[in-house]
Amino acid sequence: MKERLELIEERYNYLTEELMKPEVFNDFKKMKELSKEKTSLEETVMASKKYKQILEDLEAAHEMTHDAELSEFAHEEIEKLNKEKEDLEERITILLLPKDPNDDKNVIIEIRGAAGGDEANIFAGDLFRMYSKYAEKKGWKLEITNEVPGESGGYAGIEFMLSGDNVYSKLKFESGSHRVQRVPATESQGRVHTSTATVLVMPEAEDIEVELNEKDLKIDVCRSSGAGGQCVNTTDSAVRVTHIPTGLMVYCQVERSQIKNKERALTILKSRLYDLKVKEQEEKLGADRKTKIGTGDRSEKIRTYNYPQNRLTDHRINFTIMHLDKVMEGNLDEVIEALITEDQKLKMGINNDK
Repeated sequence: MKERLELIEERYNYLTEELMKPEVFNDFKKMKELSKEKTSLEETVMASKKYKQILEDLEAAHEMTHDAELSEFAHEEIEKLNKEKEDLEERITILLLPKDPNDDKNVIIEIRGAAGGDEANIFAGDLFRMYSKYAEKKGWKLEITNEVPGESGGYAGIEFMLSGDNVYSKLKFESGSHRVQRVPATESQGRVHTSTATVLVMPEAEDIEVELNEKDLKIDVCRSSGAGGQCVNTTDSAVRVTHIPTGLMVYCQVERSQIKNKERALTILKSRLYDLKVKEQEEKLGADRKTKIGTGDRSEKIRTYNYPQNRLTDHRINFTIMHLDKVMEGNLDEVIEALITEDQKLKMGINNDK
């Protein structure tokens, strides 16, 4: 561990020196790349420096035990420092785990009403509101790229981008089927119904990760509309892009400018292709899925939202909390931190025997 920390500190100091050079400062792309790497190392470097200080303080405390007047104080100090050392070693172990290369990326999220008709669409709207509130608390920027409103409220489908710091690291476990149990507003007998909405979270792909060939694209100019989004040959601004080799299609109508809608559609298409490529690689590796929470597939049942009991349960990690009302207001941290902690345990090879 000490050797790895030394190497990380050396790399951090090298990056600091590089960023001070005029030729790097004047190269925006290079400066952004090095700054990003430096930022990713900062927490580990700070922890490493603190660890070194604790070791020095421990050595000094052990020296004081030879002094009769200071011996009692020294033993108390050693006990305190050993506890700090143990806690910090655990934290450093987590910091040194292999990092997901997508963790610091923005995300594109798709939410669709699934089983349950109008109630499923209403629930899809509730999930969108939950993520919107969470993004607001985190200071992230939200941009809707496409939406198909449900006839009785909510959304048959909505797609949006969240931009900010480490967005994917927080939301990467949200993909899957979300189930709601509650009495719908349209239910006259007061019976609890079960409906579902699906969520797909994709990291925003960078140009170097996915290249689009113009000859592989079919681009249609579309008339902006509500449900359906039928495309016609007019000068209207909505755009539909189809990737011919895979059959993937992206429809974007939220911008007034046809050019901007096209740019957004291509961004989403790249992210879908990147997500597809990652899943194909994972399928080939196979064993990698054993160290992951869930499959990340839209169809996997991951969570139940039980309104009558004010209960939320994440089935992948057997995690339950009894304040669903607060979660739906965007207070997702407790749920997300539980998932991140479980992911770290899996990577460290810790079995909980649940």
